[in-house]
Amino acid sequence: MKKFLVLYRSTVSASEQMATASPEQAKAGMDAWMAWAQHAGPAIVEMGSPVGQPRHFTSASASREGDAHIGGFSILQARDAHALQSILAGHPHFHAPGGSIEVFEFLPMPGM
Repeated sequence: MKKFLVLYRSTVSASEQMATASPEQAKAGMDAWMAWAQHAGPAIVEMGSPVGQPRHFTSASASREGDAHIGGFSILQARDAHALQSILAGHPHFHAPGGSIEVFEFLPMPGM
């Protein structure tokens, strides 16, 4: 099985989405995620979490705020990218404002 880093992108930050959602909208959102998680089953290595504003660090400067629109992450496993695509079909994140999902396959570390 291959492992994948799944990044949830949106035009509205996760913080803003959570702050402006009514209790009913928040519950409906969580219910949709739990239904998807049940569908994904053992493909979920780590459900993940929403994330706050990004910070960028370099060796030459202090941190600064970034402008990425990543709202959260998960780690999933699947036979290949095609199988992963079927696991992500109908994912509730696609209902987020400008919602899209970006996927990176974990590569083996040489010598490890």
